[in-house]
Amino acid sequence: MNNIVILSSIQFIFRFLPVCLLAYVLTPAKYRNMPLFLESVVFYAVGEPVFVLLLLGLTLVNYLTGEVLYLDGGRTRSRGGVAATMIAIDAAVLALCKVLALRVDSSLLPIGLSFYIFKMISYQADLYCRRIRNRPTFLSTAAYFMLFPQVTQGPIMRYGVGFDHGEIHTSPDQFEEGLFYVAMGLGMKILLADRLGILWNEIHKIGYESISTPLAWLGAYGYSLQLYFDFWGYSLIASGVLVMMGFPFVENFIHPYAAGSISDFYRRWHATLGAWFRDYIYFPLGGSRKGNGRTVFNLLVVWLVTGLWHGGTLNFVIWGMVLGLVIVLEKFVVKRALPVVGRFNVLVLIPLTWVVFAISNLHDLGIYFGRLFPFFGIGKTLDPTDIQRYSTMFWPYFLAGGVLCIPQVFGFLVKHRKNFFVVLLLAAVFWYAVYYMVNSSGNTFMYFNF
Repeated sequence: MNNIVILSSIQFIFRFLPVCLLAYVLTPAKYRNMPLFLESVVFYAVGEPVFVLLLLGLTLVNYLTGEVLYLDGGRTRSRGGVAATMIAIDAAVLALCKVLALRVDSSLLPIGLSFYIFKMISYQADLYCRRIRNRPTFLSTAAYFMLFPQVTQGPIMRYGVGFDHGEIHTSPDQFEEGLFYVAMGLGMKILLADRLGILWNEIHKIGYESISTPLAWLGAYGYSLQLYFDFWGYSLIASGVLVMMGFPFVENFIHPYAAGSISDFYRRWHATLGAWFRDYIYFPLGGSRKGNGRTVFNLLVVWLVTGLWHGGTLNFVIWGMVLGLVIVLEKFVVKRALPVVGRFNVLVLIPLTWVVFAISNLHDLGIYFGRLFPFFGIGKTLDPTDIQRYSTMFWPYFLAGGVLCIPQVFGFLVKHRKNFFVVLLLAAVFWYAVYYMVNSSGNTFMYFNF
């Protein structure tokens, strides 16, 4: 995989992106879908040359199907069948690639295919429901599907947000705003997520059976923050690049660790994915409109699909079903005590579920939970040397991560992004991140293969 497709790489930041922005800005506004589409094809072809033809073929078929749906306008009864058939084909391609990757070779799953397919499904559904007002052109549709900042990991922008309003214009203010988000995202990814990732890797190398209980808990919270800032950082870079190009900012993480419940957490965590599951799976199943029993069933189906989407191993199914059950309990059982129980769930249960998410081997997962809850005499429970060593090494990253989890802190930086001292701080963060990028290979984004 070429480093160009990694948004936190030197190749992307200082080579690919400047050329793309220059070509895009120099093109008249009414023709900008052309360079955007071509840039996206090059971006993906450099990273996954084997699969670019698959994506282009799916793009063409989905566009032609969309033409049928738009021009039909509801005049024939077959319209629903056309939309359902195309959605089924898109979903089948995704399922087939995921099964092949799991059973044959992981390289058979194209990078970011899920996000690409989810855009296609939402596009067909929105055309069927007449949420798209203007007739899409091939270039607008293709540019939307293959939008290079989003194609590998999202966010999942809807066609109506960025492509259904005519020409897209750029401005110096938008460029400045987008650059702010790119700098923030790089800082989160390189200076926080990658540093915290060292802790999780160290715990893995030590062996789960050899760590103390305090270190096991430190690792759980470290992994939680690593995943958060890795994915939030990517989302900020991707959305920032699109803001520089004149698109609206797509907010994908809305301070989830300030949430008051698990359900609220997942409305804030990867918000565009959560909204996609809500609008295209939960609501079509009936949502909460058909009684409590059906609501419980619908919620569990959504979370089962969510678990399977993240991976085909059993730990992902367990992760999804545990979250679904907790959300059901929050909704129907602990409603009155939810302010207290919900905060506990977010601050304690969420890190525990991320451990399930992280460890695919169930035997290793059992050992790790045996270290977290040492009630069964599994090895030593306390080793002052390991927790002292790693807490001393990583406390600055935990402190910085905890501060950035406070919504007011990020909100202050956004509000005052033109302030001289904030600009100076972000410039220092950007170049410090670049220093790390130059002097280390870095980690790829954790969601790259979903």
